[in-house]
Amino acid sequence: MKTFPLKVTITALILFLQVGYAANPTKEDPIKKETIKVALLLDTSNSMDGLIKQAKSQLWSIVNELSFAKYGMRKPDLEIALYEYGNSGLPVREGYIRQVLQFSSDLDDISEKLFSLTTNGGNEFCGQVIQTSLKELDWGKNENDLRFIFIAGNEPFTQGKINYKDAITDAKEKDIIINTIFCGEYNNGISGKWKDGADLGGGDYMTINQDKTVVHIVTPYDDKIIILNKKLNKTYIYFGTRGYDKYANQSVQDGNAMKVSKEVSVKRAVSKGSRMYKNSGWDLVDADDAKKVDYEKLDKKTLPKHLKNKSANEIKLYVQEQSKKRKDIKAKIQELNKKRTAYIAKKNKENMKKDELESVLIKAIKKQAKRKNYSW
Repeated sequence: MKTFPLKVTITALILFLQVGYAANPTKEDPIKKETIKVALLLDTSNSMDGLIKQAKSQLWSIVNELSFAKYGMRKPDLEIALYEYGNSGLPVREGYIRQVLQFSSDLDDISEKLFSLTTNGGNEFCGQVIQTSLKELDWGKNENDLRFIFIAGNEPFTQGKINYKDAITDAKEKDIIINTIFCGEYNNGISGKWKDGADLGGGDYMTINQDKTVVHIVTPYDDKIIILNKKLNKTYIYFGTRGYDKYANQSVQDGNAMKVSKEVSVKRAVSKGSRMYKNSGWDLVDADDAKKVDYEKLDKKTLPKHLKNKSANEIKLYVQEQSKKRKDIKAKIQELNKKRTAYIAKKNKENMKKDELESVLIKAIKKQAKRKNYSW
């Protein structure tokens, strides 16, 4: 039997373990999934009603477009954070700034917080709200993540005790791109230093007509998608201490979208039919799919009435049944949305939406994402 020196054997073993460890990441060394992080800093002073209306009506279009993003063969997650600033109803000691939502992938929560915004007079401190978001938000450390700040307003970018140049320098050190959206005339934004802010932050300077009425195109597929959305809601099974409240909020946000317009309701339904809409924290179907549920340890008191007296196995089988229904419904929604999108493309006039929030935001993200090898 051939033998090898002990030193050679140990060296070979170490090399094998190193190669095997790198090739087969464990739970202690997971592959970091990419995330698109978008922080929206919205001016909620008196003159900004139009901006808030556009944000409410176009949230789902933005989510739907970002759902198609790819990094190589992987599809990144999406997290959105929300700040309001310039509202005199906010604490003066905080610079009239409030974090409305930390980075979140909970689309219902994002919708709820966005629809809670109201406008009131005030002072708009752009440098301070940027710096506040840098300190308070969890920006992560994955070098392949996309990190964006979109700040929108209509007063000079120079207001406040914190110099916007200092805040933007801090952002660049964290690999965060600053995009500015001036609600008004292009040249006025330039003189107000909004373009300078974007140039320093490596982003785009954009202008929108915040008072423009958002145009929605009705399609022959809208009613079918809305019907499928109602069927989709029936596949959700709440659990846990906050389960029922989250389940109820899903319907509330459906209602908020419908209040804006039928077409916005359709766009929300499309978002709910996409991979971006995940609720493993309160829905058993998503929790099962993410392997985050132990049926033997479920608190049955928090389940819907018809499941409270079922065995763990019976509940699991019911969840699997609803999962199949949901996949079928989502597939139908996405198929109808392809036809809907093609229909809208034919009806749309060229550059019809060039001065709306949705258009400028998506255009900037796509352009800047290419720098990190993201594609659509």
